[in-house]
Amino acid sequence: MTVDAGTPARRSRSRRDEILQIAVVLFASRGYHGVSMDDIGAAAGVTGPALYHHFAGKDAMLVAALIPVSDRLLTRGRECVDRHPGDPKAAIEELVEFHVDFALDEPAVIALHLHELDRLPEEPRRKIRRLQRLYVEVWVEVINALHPHLTTDEARVLAHAAFGLMNSTPFIGTGVERIRRAALLRTSTLAALNHTVLPGQPQGQAQRQGSAETPGEPA
Repeated sequence: MTVDAGTPARRSRSRRDEILQIAVVLFASRGYHGVSMDDIGAAAGVTGPALYHHFAGKDAMLVAALIPVSDRLLTRGRECVDRHPGDPKAAIEELVEFHVDFALDEPAVIALHLHELDRLPEEPRRKIRRLQRLYVEVWVEVINALHPHLTTDEARVLAHAAFGLMNSTPFIGTGVERIRRAALLRTSTLAALNHTVLPGQPQGQAQRQGSAETPGEPA
């Protein structure tokens, strides 16, 4: 999130974004219940009344952090696909590139999705989960087009596996430079999506074949 030094109205809006970003990082690092409004205010250099001018409470901050992100993912995901009608390979490559960039930019938001979503009241929680399901289905449709022999449920397994790879950014640290991290995540995710189980291959067959071919392994 960036701070805009434009008009007074935009400065006010970007100050709210700045406070929200600080709250997201604190929630992700300490847990939702490990952070108070006073903690957020102190980290942001904002007094209590000024903080409540922007947000009614921690729930409101969590909603403000997660719903726009879920909306953005769905909108951008659909745009990626719409740019490549009839070309699922190009569509999946753009989807992966987009989501990897998002995951590298917003690891704290991903951590909130993974660990704190259930803290929300029912209505915003249901809205976020609906947006998430719709985003997953964007990927499922493309994967089905890329691999027509897969069932929809099988394509969904691959989609969630891909998210597992890409959404690992809260846990992988920064020991590898960003460009290299992005390349590793894109390559591994595309490898998982482009190489699928052959139609009709029994479960476990590939593993059994691999064991039989390993030198020294009993038949």
